[in-house]
Amino acid sequence: MHEIEPFYQWRDYYISEEDRWSPYYRKQYDEFNFTNTIYNYLIHPQWDYFGSDTMFIKILFANYQDHYAIIEMIGEWNDCIGNDIMFLKRDILDVFIEKGVYKFILIAENVLNFHYEMDDYYAELHEDTENGWIVMIGLHEHVLTEFKKYHLDNYIVLNEQINDLPWRIYNPETLIAEIEQIIEKNQAI
Repeated sequence: MHEIEPFYQWRDYYISEEDRWSPYYRKQYDEFNFTNTIYNYLIHPQWDYFGSDTMFIKILFANYQDHYAIIEMIGEWNDCIGNDIMFLKRDILDVFIEKGVYKFILIAENVLNFHYEMDDYYAELHEDTENGWIVMIGLHEHVLTEFKKYHLDNYIVLNEQINDLPWRIYNPETLIAEIEQIIEKNQAI
């Protein structure tokens, strides 16, 4: 797992530690010492801790004028033991929501498992983003099945066309435009 780096090709567009509104503003990274772990597996030092012992994130892009943020994730999403959605909402997403962000793209191809407990924070997040949406990209089939099993698609857009987007080929603005086009097309049906 230590070789899986957060996506870095958008650093010409955005760097979270240089964004004064980011929860990681002015964070210093040590490229040589691997200290963070998920289940005793070292992970790359560029991943950011947000309160979960089993999942880390990287804010890849935020655009406050257009009201969206893109966040990549790695690890195990565990609401049952760690209440990961609470930490993600309170410590990361709420920071952006306070600055007017109401569209979130969660890149989840490195989320290996999901453990559900209840939907309270998902419902609250859905309310807080009622003018926008939360989408997930890259969910493994078994993780997507778990999200749908507990009806979390009532709160998060779990569209298979979006989930399968080859997001790395886009720049952030093109990715958001592609997602908005898919959402609008599906709402028109």
